[in-house]
Amino acid sequence: MNQLKTISTTNYRIGNKRLKAVLAKPENAAGLIVFAHGSDSSCTSPRNTHIAERLHRDGFATLLFDFLTETEACERDNSFKPPLLADRLNEVIDWTDQQGTIKSLPLGLFGSGTGMTAVVVAAANPRKPVHAIVSRGGRVDLVSPWLDQVTTPTLFIVGERDKSLVSPNQIASHKINGESKLEIVGGASHLFSEAGKLDEVAELAAAWFTTHLQSVAATSVPR
Repeated sequence: MNQLKTISTTNYRIGNKRLKAVLAKPENAAGLIVFAHGSDSSCTSPRNTHIAERLHRDGFATLLFDFLTETEACERDNSFKPPLLADRLNEVIDWTDQQGTIKSLPLGLFGSGTGMTAVVVAAANPRKPVHAIVSRGGRVDLVSPWLDQVTTPTLFIVGERDKSLVSPNQIASHKINGESKLEIVGGASHLFSEAGKLDEVAELAAAWFTTHLQSVAATSVPR
């Protein structure tokens, strides 16, 4: 049974754009999961926060951040520009590599909606090793040219009722050049808002990150 851990939570402003970010870190963290949210969301996304809280129980630190400034967010098209979003994600990853308490932790990425486009593009040419990826309803249809450049173990989670994304996620799970798995959550729509469905996503994500990050953490040299 998972035990509750002491969590330290800190708000930051990251990079030249002063992007809002929230870092939550359990004691003796086994890895760091950086979240990339979808359009019309932010670093305070209740869905991603719910999943992050589940990951804390397994000893993972989490970082949720805003891709865009308030001015940029007023132009909705910015949320559908994979190279722009990937640049921001890479900027955040570079920032984590400068933070003494988390820089040595194995890195995982969690992408939802259009945020998954940033994850795919960033993982296609990573700045630092990425050991696991989880996608929740990811818009992988927008990044088809980059998929076969991804070698990181990737879990694709999509709702059974999210008809427009089931097929693209099936295709993506076969296209990446690494370990992959597709999980279709029965009775769930795009936002997994049905009772218990987001909990299913959280459990699937926790299991995937545990499998692929904790073994790396066990062989890392303590800092």
